[in-house]
Amino acid sequence: MYPSSVLLVAALVSRAAAQQTPLSYPSVESPSYQPVEDGETDFTRLFSSDLLFRDPWSKDSWNGLVSYAQAQPIRCFGADADVPYDVAVLGAPFDTATSYRPGARFGPNGIRQGARRMHVGVINVHQKVRVSDHLAVVDCGDVPMTFMDNKVALRQLEAANKALLRREAFRSYNQTSLAKDGKFHPRVLTLGGDHTITLPLLRGVAEIYGPVSVIHFDSHLDTRKPNRVYGPWLPGEEIPVTHGSYFYYAHKEGLLAPNNANIHVGIRSGMDSWDNYENDWEVGFVISHAEDIEEIGWRGVVKKIREVVGDNPVYISLDIDVIDPGFAPATGTPEIGGFTTREIKKIFQGMAGLKVVGADIVEVAPGYDSQAELTQIVAANIGWDMLALMAKTPTVA
Repeated sequence: MYPSSVLLVAALVSRAAAQQTPLSYPSVESPSYQPVEDGETDFTRLFSSDLLFRDPWSKDSWNGLVSYAQAQPIRCFGADADVPYDVAVLGAPFDTATSYRPGARFGPNGIRQGARRMHVGVINVHQKVRVSDHLAVVDCGDVPMTFMDNKVALRQLEAANKALLRREAFRSYNQTSLAKDGKFHPRVLTLGGDHTITLPLLRGVAEIYGPVSVIHFDSHLDTRKPNRVYGPWLPGEEIPVTHGSYFYYAHKEGLLAPNNANIHVGIRSGMDSWDNYENDWEVGFVISHAEDIEEIGWRGVVKKIREVVGDNPVYISLDIDVIDPGFAPATGTPEIGGFTTREIKKIFQGMAGLKVVGADIVEVAPGYDSQAELTQIVAANIGWDMLALMAKTPTVA
């Protein structure tokens, strides 16, 4: 037997259909859109957060446009270049420097798909903050990166990222900025893309803030010397940067904070030599292995992170393979024994107060995901926590 409430609804629907009278719904009060005087569409207003997704049945609504966590989509390099913001979400569709499973060029779109039911204006209960109360977040779409030449593609990303960072942020504060020029600049959350993209992104961040402490969540060190890169090379052939060596180059370029004020978190992969540890120290990192969480718990991991980075400006780079493949299988280089989603959320909760000047999420390859979009949803939620950290701590000295 069906509950009486179900039978009542069924009867109402049946009667309405028989009378060809549509069912009425309570009216939803939502902001209206008025065209500008010359008749042209004001897309900045039309796509603003107070209109988008509020009343899907209104004549002014636009449905189906997927931005990260329903952040306002704008053309940051075109017609909307003058629109101010505090955080830009930027896609980097690049995967031609990966060593194993390609497909991360589709990561930006996959992460946005995983963020469809999220909203920057919703309270992050775990982090105890509503991002939109503190930050104007926009989605700038993807950087058009060529797949024909890695060097050109990475230069395209570097130029785009620097163009965003050099602008002035929507909000300013009556305190001293962390930036070298004393101004307040937007921050960028980049959706990758294989991990090589972190090198050009760090170049842009260092231009604004100087060398930064990197918190690197990954199962691999990614500090490999170029002469240790796998592959048959011809004599005298230049060995390019890859997703396993970009931190080596970042160190050589002076982008990383000195005195080993950078940390890997979640390391657990195999290595071809014990010398990798010595090289990693020379590059400027301290290591926290994935198994440490079994011994010292998430609080111990957070304590080590804080001891290493101190009060420095922080850049967070997260390879999705830091999460165990049981929770996030769609990555280029999966390694068993990673963090659970609950553990990574607790670690991020513990990092509140760090001066995060930028972040990226990389190596999401949707082609290897399940129909449940597990990896994409995990990555999207981690990005939300990254935004929460930015919202809770402005870039002040």
